[in-house]
Amino acid sequence: MASQALWREAAQGGEHAELSLQDINEIQLLLRGQSVIDWHRLALSSEEDVRRLLALNGLDLGDPRDEARLADLRQQAVRYISDVLKLRLDDTIADKVPWVQLPQIASSKASAQQRQACTLLKVMHILNHLEAREMRASLAISDSEIFSLVEESVTRMFDELRTAGVPVVEFSWSRKSKESQLTKLLLKKETNAARVFDRLRFRLIVRNPDDLVPTLRIMLHRCIPFNYVVPDQTVNSLIDLNSLKVLGADANFDTDAGHRAQPASNEFSGKSFHVLNFVADLPVRVDALLPHDHDERRGRVVFVLAEFQVMDKRTAEANEQGESSHAEYKRRQHQHVRMRLLREPRDG
Repeated sequence: MASQALWREAAQGGEHAELSLQDINEIQLLLRGQSVIDWHRLALSSEEDVRRLLALNGLDLGDPRDEARLADLRQQAVRYISDVLKLRLDDTIADKVPWVQLPQIASSKASAQQRQACTLLKVMHILNHLEAREMRASLAISDSEIFSLVEESVTRMFDELRTAGVPVVEFSWSRKSKESQLTKLLLKKETNAARVFDRLRFRLIVRNPDDLVPTLRIMLHRCIPFNYVVPDQTVNSLIDLNSLKVLGADANFDTDAGHRAQPASNEFSGKSFHVLNFVADLPVRVDALLPHDHDERRGRVVFVLAEFQVMDKRTAEANEQGESSHAEYKRRQHQHVRMRLLREPRDG
């Protein structure tokens, strides 16, 4: 009964549908391929919401090490805002109010403190990502070890989806082979391995189109922090943004600042191919893999890029027919690589 109730709570389709304002904004960010840096306000309604978002980011306010990490990020962000950007922060926002209250202030009605809280959180967000990337580069941890941790985390989430009553038809994951990475880089104008976002891929198929939005809601609540969805990497040909609805919310709340047009669909996909495809930089705690002399101020989280493909059963079946099939997709890719490698120099 509890699992069915959770699914009903998450369900967007139907006359009893209800999503919170924060749910709507997170899903819209994912579907549009936006950046949270362009947001002007959060919509977190409680301390529980703040703690949930922190947990998704690999941080626990009950852990003194994580509290120290947040305090260090806050101090760095305040220095940057004050010394580099030459912007003034109230003492309340800079260092007096408890950290857990900052996201709630950033979710309040427009005011000087609300804007300052948003500014501070955005800079902390980027600092956290930057330093985690630097730490990952310095640690003697293999990609295979990190990928295994991500796979365990995402697999647990999909187990929770099933427990919650989500009609999952198929769930699978894979690591992109070296041959596939080579093909992808030979297709790209920028031959930079860091630009291969889908080395780790997850595929989820649900029963009906109406199941897509509530499934995204649970994914964003349980595994994927909305603030680390990679901007400009979403391809959405399944979900109509206008179909999202929120009950009892401020209809004038607008997070569409800095709206980006979605990237074009993959040129090698068939014309009838439909999908929701997005990339997230997933935070992974690596406590057990850190050296004994690890500097706690650097945190205990690294990031791993992962691609997610979500669709309903009917769309998945149609995608395997004719020119949309995976075999035809690979054939078109390989043909393009052959042409690019064998192209003769132009005269003159």
